[in-house]
Amino acid sequence: MIMNTSLYELCSSGRKSAPSDFVVKLEPTHVGCYNSRVDGAWARTRVAALALSCCFVFSASGAGSDRVTLVRTPEGGIQPQAAVDSRGTVHLIYYKGGNMKGDVFHVRQPPGQTEFSKPIQVNTRPGSAMAAGTIRGAQLAVGRDGRAHVAWNGHAPRKGAWMEAPMLYTRLNDVGTAFEPERDVITSARGLDGGGSVAADSRGNVYIFWHAPRPGSTNGEAGRAVFVARSQDDGKTFAPEKLAVRAPTGACGCCGMKAFADNAGNVFALYRGASEKVNRDEILLISHNHGTDFEVANAHPWKIATCPMSSASLAAGTEGALAAWETAGQVYFARANPATLQVSEPAAPSGFAKRKHPVVVANKQGETLLAWTESTGMAKGGAVAWQIFDRAGKPTSEKGRAKGVPASSLATAFAQPDGTFVIVY
Repeated sequence: MIMNTSLYELCSSGRKSAPSDFVVKLEPTHVGCYNSRVDGAWARTRVAALALSCCFVFSASGAGSDRVTLVRTPEGGIQPQAAVDSRGTVHLIYYKGGNMKGDVFHVRQPPGQTEFSKPIQVNTRPGSAMAAGTIRGAQLAVGRDGRAHVAWNGHAPRKGAWMEAPMLYTRLNDVGTAFEPERDVITSARGLDGGGSVAADSRGNVYIFWHAPRPGSTNGEAGRAVFVARSQDDGKTFAPEKLAVRAPTGACGCCGMKAFADNAGNVFALYRGASEKVNRDEILLISHNHGTDFEVANAHPWKIATCPMSSASLAAGTEGALAAWETAGQVYFARANPATLQVSEPAAPSGFAKRKHPVVVANKQGETLLAWTESTGMAKGGAVAWQIFDRAGKPTSEKGRAKGVPASSLATAFAQPDGTFVIVY
């Protein structure tokens, strides 16, 4: 049956069950709130009475897969980032505010639950975060004892002083109730442009990465390099930053990067180079010794004269790490073995649809979810799409697509204990 119920009445009703033939009719003018059956139960949706902004959960089976659940970013936020700690708790951060001035929030979802906790504001200085170009937003890592670590590009102190912009970092306090005041980790390598990243392991190591001009360089993007600052005390203090590699790879100015650390002392960094201004290869760095030394493990070539404003993804795999990136409108992922520096042949979903902002995650069965956005832009929303690959890296029949990615946003994902996946967008 069709219920001609208003959007607010529907979302605030709190009903937990409905007849099997219950259908919600969505008019074009509605703000986009949807309930559908999930394995015979009902996903529950809440809406703010004034803003009518939805945070909803629904099975993705209608969009093409019954092993992927789509979840809206809480509070109508954008640029979600997810990580799962050693206890199985999901940590999620997201952004709210204008393009150049806003705030970051953190929520948690304990094992066995489907709802996120009450949000905690990450930045203590209101409006100190940004969402410019889907690239410079906050990045999340979870380290020892489930502590969340967050880093993001800060604002220049005044107009025209972009060389003085800070790389901001904060962490959850010891009791997990609030975030400490953010602080700038840059001591010398200034000149932020594209987004930095953060990684953490179970031994108390935290790594902050960003790219900036080499000291004294006047060679534009070709003279940029990746820098890393390391903490050995769970982010309480950081050593001064150092060059990750001396190889003249350059760094694409407006592109983001991603970092990841495993629990065996291996550290990974994925970024877009810019040597000779047209060689914008996606470069994977690997360190075997807690970030002391890095080696170039892989470079996926792309000749393009302008910055594509791309992002990347790194995650734990069953053997080594998984890396995902964009090249020429297509998204790829590969497996990286830190012991041998061997990187597998990149895999990609079939077809072509202006794909950007990939995210990769694996389940305990060795399957890989690759998700990405389609037809999105700096001020333009689009769709989220996904494909599951088997242990051998071959695409399965599990794939799908759903509209509704907001402007200046992207998707994130995590695996459930039962081997299914959740995409937040």
